[in-house]
Amino acid sequence: MSDFLQTVQERVVIYDGAMGTNIQKRNPTLDDFWGKENCSEVLVLSRPDIIRDIHADFFQAGCDIVETNTFGGSRIVLGEFNLADRTHEINVKAAQLAREVAQQFSTKDKPRFVAGSLKQRVYSASARGSKCAMPVPQPPSLRCR
Repeated sequence: MSDFLQTVQERVVIYDGAMGTNIQKRNPTLDDFWGKENCSEVLVLSRPDIIRDIHADFFQAGCDIVETNTFGGSRIVLGEFNLADRTHEINVKAAQLAREVAQQFSTKDKPRFVAGSLKQRVYSASARGSKCAMPVPQPPSLRCR
C-alpha cells in the first residue's frame, strides 16, 4: 500500500490553503509575471523561490499535502497568456518544486505529499476574477453532488 493511502487510513490529512492569496501577499511585480498579469503559474519559472516559500509555509503550519501551482496550468488557459507551448514545462516544474519542498519536510513518521491542482472548469484568462466568467459545463459524472 502506498504511504499516502496508509496515511489517510490512519488519520485525517490536511491540505494546504489558497495559493493565489499567498502569492499576492508576497507582492510579486509585473516583471515577476513576465508581463502576464494574473498568470501565477509562470512564477514557477520566473520566481520559484516564492512558490517554494509558500509550500514550506504550509508544511511548517502542519499541512500534510501541498498542491502544485498549476490551477490554471491547462494549455487553454496558458494559451491566453501566449504560453501554450510551455504548458508541459510549467506543469513539470511546479510538480518538481512542490516535491522538493515536500521531501525536505517528510519524515518516516510524518510523510508529506504533493497533489496536482487543475481547475475543473475553464474560464478565459481575461475573465479571471470576474463574476461574469462563463464556465465550460462539466459532464454529469464530474459534478459535485
